[in-house]
Amino acid sequence: MDDDLELTAYHEAGHAFVAAYAGGRVRRVTLEPDWDDGPSRYGDTEVAWSRRRFTPKELAEKLVLVALAGPVAEMIYRGEPLHPALVAEWRHDWGQAWDEAAIVVPDERRRTQWLEARIVGLHGLLTDDTHWEAVAGVSDHLLAHETLDEAMFAEVIATWLG
Repeated sequence: MDDDLELTAYHEAGHAFVAAYAGGRVRRVTLEPDWDDGPSRYGDTEVAWSRRRFTPKELAEKLVLVALAGPVAEMIYRGEPLHPALVAEWRHDWGQAWDEAAIVVPDERRRTQWLEARIVGLHGLLTDDTHWEAVAGVSDHLLAHETLDEAMFAEVIATWLG
């Protein structure tokens, strides 16, 4: 098994699990992203959010968690506590979290601290045995199928979040 592919599977599974946990609808998670004009990436998770269900601030907080969940899942899998702002492969995730967090915490110095607290919280959430089992289950299915559509993801995650 390709180590990079396995890391990517855990990374995307982290994004997808936290999105579902936070109330988003995971439409697609894949290890075969579209190579469009966007940032270069190895996987992709598409999530739909109800703008009627969440206030702009609540949605921003959820988007921050989803953005950081990929790097946190990868950190846990690697067993290495890295800072998402300092890992080149995670720069896009950190940038998304940074931009969304501006709605919640406009002051940049305080925003960094706020984001770091979210990372610690996500680490606690994802290292819970049941939650990590869910992330590993999604990762295993990604490695087997490369892409999970909405129905496939819902079927896999229902075991833990059903």
